[in-house]
Amino acid sequence: MAKTKTKVSYTNYGDFPDMDTLKEIVLYGAKKGGNKRHLVYNDFEGKVKEKCFNETFHDATGIGQYLYDCGMAGKKVAILSENSYYWAICYYACGMSRLTCVPLDAKLPDADLTELMERSGCSAIIYTQDYASAIKMMQASDKVVITEYIKMEDFDEIVKKGHESLDAGNKSFLEEEVKGDDLAFIVYTSGTTGKSKGVMLSHKNVSSNAIATCRAMTASHTIAFLPFNHTFSWASALIASPLLAEWGYLCKGLKDIQKDIATYHPQHFSAVPLAVETIYKRIWFTAKKQGKEEILKKGLKISNFLMKLGIDVRHKLFKEVHENLGGELEMIICGGAYLDTKYEKGLYDLGIHVVNGYGITECSPVVTVNRLDDFRFGSAGKALACNEIKINDPDEEGIGEVYIRGTNVMMGYYDEPEATAEAFDGDWFKSGDYGYIDKDGFLFLRGRKKNLIVLSNGKNVSPEELEEKLSSIEYINEVVVYEEDGAIAAEFFLDTVSKPDAKEQIKKDVREFNKQMPAFKQISKVKTRDTEFPKTTTLKIKRNYNKK
Repeated sequence: MAKTKTKVSYTNYGDFPDMDTLKEIVLYGAKKGGNKRHLVYNDFEGKVKEKCFNETFHDATGIGQYLYDCGMAGKKVAILSENSYYWAICYYACGMSRLTCVPLDAKLPDADLTELMERSGCSAIIYTQDYASAIKMMQASDKVVITEYIKMEDFDEIVKKGHESLDAGNKSFLEEEVKGDDLAFIVYTSGTTGKSKGVMLSHKNVSSNAIATCRAMTASHTIAFLPFNHTFSWASALIASPLLAEWGYLCKGLKDIQKDIATYHPQHFSAVPLAVETIYKRIWFTAKKQGKEEILKKGLKISNFLMKLGIDVRHKLFKEVHENLGGELEMIICGGAYLDTKYEKGLYDLGIHVVNGYGITECSPVVTVNRLDDFRFGSAGKALACNEIKINDPDEEGIGEVYIRGTNVMMGYYDEPEATAEAFDGDWFKSGDYGYIDKDGFLFLRGRKKNLIVLSNGKNVSPEELEEKLSSIEYINEVVVYEEDGAIAAEFFLDTVSKPDAKEQIKKDVREFNKQMPAFKQISKVKTRDTEFPKTTTLKIKRNYNKK
């Protein structure tokens, strides 16, 4: 029998009304923000620019009216570029209309981008010249039906033309009635296995999720570096900004993150686990390099003792750590993959709260999240108010597949009715993730259903569970566990710089590891590699990397 979560009450941080469409949210943000700073960015020439809410609204309406004048109302429009101000404005323009936006992963090969355009049936694409080769391939394909190829470099001219049309009395874009059930986005997943599917998200799906997310935590200025084609960046930045009327700096990507943090002093930002791990390791690397490792350890002992007495001196005691992270960083919102608890707890002890959550593109994407005033280390938090979760067919330990239903759950997979039907059990979405819910409503994840190792004795083993435990060994950079010839194999990418004998030591440590595990969960084969594992564009390890 399935276990459904108990009903709990939450603190609402965001003081804003319910809204069913992105158009309502953008209009709300423009009115609330007005002349307040909204977005800081680098233009095409690399110069730092700044726009207030009124100005971003002006640009979005100009782009939107131009697209309507091109006959795009009710049609699909793709966006292809790295993160930029221009990307964000095109996103807002689509969100204020009956255009269906198809955000593309800018890191995909030309052939994959072309294939997505063939499958999606987009009528227009907005792109930068960086992707000229992909555009050329699309134009050569008989299956691509794009009629409007729009260069982002022409952004200012397009905005101008849109407003000339508005001034001439063409109000089709602004007067368009947008409904919550309208299809707003088709998002192609970047899964670790299999072919990507087009997730159809309505205005209601995305709006209700962003609103529930912002009500679950308070936040102010940020830097946004997660890829904008990823739904996580919408709830945490692109939609959160107009809801909260707060500003953010739009990073182009991860490579300049350290410099951007120091320059723009974010109060928070959203990140995948790899970025969180990197920050934590860099703190300790810097301390060791400067000969301050023991001082930092003693400081942590003092701080942790005082915290038990209700005395918080973390920001004062670890002032140098905080200054290296911009001086104002209070929290990191983390999701997208498993995060080792040692990083979550380690940064918390230093005064930076890692707010861990769980999401999936099909749920717009946030499903559960820890709160600043209600959290549990190692968990993915409690369900957002826009959805409920349950564990289907739990085993004797309470572990089973996570089921989700709510206003944030997708409309279905684009042009794939069979896959859509398979994804649901009645009105419950089958996440494919395994986990359990504790007595207080916190979700703990235990891996993907499709990754389960099924042994000849009928036992099921979650590779993610073993990977989590093995990752506690300090010199292991990455590990992937899988089945090979009926046995459990573990493949490691090791830190041979800090530990030159790592490849020999790992064999001994796996033997010790096996002594602590039941027989059916023991590692039979140990492999090492000299390079990182191949990853998706969202920095998840491709689990099928070793399959032909």
